[in-house]
Amino acid sequence: MNTDPKTIFFAGGGTGGHLFPGIAVAQALVTRDASLKPVFLCTERELDRTILDPTGFERITQPIVPPARSIGGLLKFWRAWRETKDLVKSLLRDRKPAVVLGLGGYAAGVAVKLAGGRNVPTAILNPDVIPGKANRYLMQSSRIICCQFEQTAEHVSVSYRDRLRVTGCPIRADLASLPTREEAAKRLGLDPRGLNLVVTGASQGALTVNEAVLEALKSIKLQGWQIIHLTGKDHADSVRQEYRELDRVARVIDFTEQMRDIWAVADLCISRSGASTCAELTAAAVPSILMPYPFHADMHQRANARVLADAGCAELLDDKKDRRRNAELLKPVLEKLLYDATARSDMSQRARALAKPDAAERVAEELLGML
Repeated sequence: MNTDPKTIFFAGGGTGGHLFPGIAVAQALVTRDASLKPVFLCTERELDRTILDPTGFERITQPIVPPARSIGGLLKFWRAWRETKDLVKSLLRDRKPAVVLGLGGYAAGVAVKLAGGRNVPTAILNPDVIPGKANRYLMQSSRIICCQFEQTAEHVSVSYRDRLRVTGCPIRADLASLPTREEAAKRLGLDPRGLNLVVTGASQGALTVNEAVLEALKSIKLQGWQIIHLTGKDHADSVRQEYRELDRVARVIDFTEQMRDIWAVADLCISRSGASTCAELTAAAVPSILMPYPFHADMHQRANARVLADAGCAELLDDKKDRRRNAELLKPVLEKLLYDATARSDMSQRARALAKPDAAERVAEELLGML
C-alpha cells in the first residue's frame, strides 16, 4: 500500500482524556515538521468539536458509538461499527496515512485495527496504568504501545511487553511552560496573594467530587484560600447555587481550555485521577487529593492514583458514591493540607520528580521512527 509520508491519523475521542494527549503529540510533530498533516478521526460528541476546532487540525467525525449492554444498545453499536468501518476503509484508501495513532477508547478501535491489517504502522497511547478493553484489543495490531507508567508492564501480556515504551502521558506544550502566578491570577480574576484550592472532575465534571467538596466546606475555615471549581457543563448552575447558600466566594467554571492558568495558580487540587489529569498535576507540581472514578470495573483511575500516592505527591481517597460519607473522608485530609505548607511543598517536589513533561516529544519520536 503506497502511503502519504505526511499524513498521520489520530483515532479516538469522546473525552478530553483521549483528545488532549493526541493534540499534544500532533503539536510536537508539526513543530518538528510543519508539512506533516495530523488528521483526527473523532466522535460525534460536541466535546470533540469544542476541543479540536480551536487547534486548527483537520477533524473527521466517525459514526462510532460506545458499546452498551442492552440489546438495543448493542445493535446500535454494531451498526455504527460497520458504518465507521466503511468510512475508515475509504479514508485509508484515499488519504493513505503513513502512521495511525490510537488515542484509546472505543473511537480508536476501527482505525487501528484496519490500519494494522493493511501493514500501516500503528501505535496506541496507553496513559492509564491498567489498559482498558479497547487497548487490550488493539495491542495485537499495534507495533508500539506508549505508556505513562512503568507499572503498566504488570498488567500486559508477556507477549506484548517488548512493544511498551514508557514515554509518559503527552500534555499540551502550553502546559509544559506555565505563565507567572500574577498573570494567571489576573486573567482568572483572583487575588495573586491568595492561596488557591482547585476542584476538578476533568472535562466532563464529577458529580460526587462536587458534592463531597461542597459538603466538607460547610465546616471548614478557608482563611486565606480562594476556590476555583471546574464543575463540568451539566453541574455548573447547581454548584454556583450551593456556594451562594454556603455564603462562600468561588470562581465556578463549567469548562475551560485555559488549564495553564489554573495550574499556574493552584496550591492544592481535589480531583479525579484520569491519566491526563495525573500527567498535568505532576508536570505542574501540584499536590493533590485524588478521588478516583468509582464506576469502572477495573478501577483503573484508582491504579493511577496509587502511583501518585506511593510517590508521596497525592492523597488517595476512595469515592464512596455518597455525599456525606465522602465529605467525612475528605474533611480531615483537606484541613491538614490547607494549613500545612511544609507538607504541600514536599508533595509538590515529589510530583515534579514523577513528571515527564516531554512525553509528547517522546511519542512523536516513536511515530517518526516508524515513518
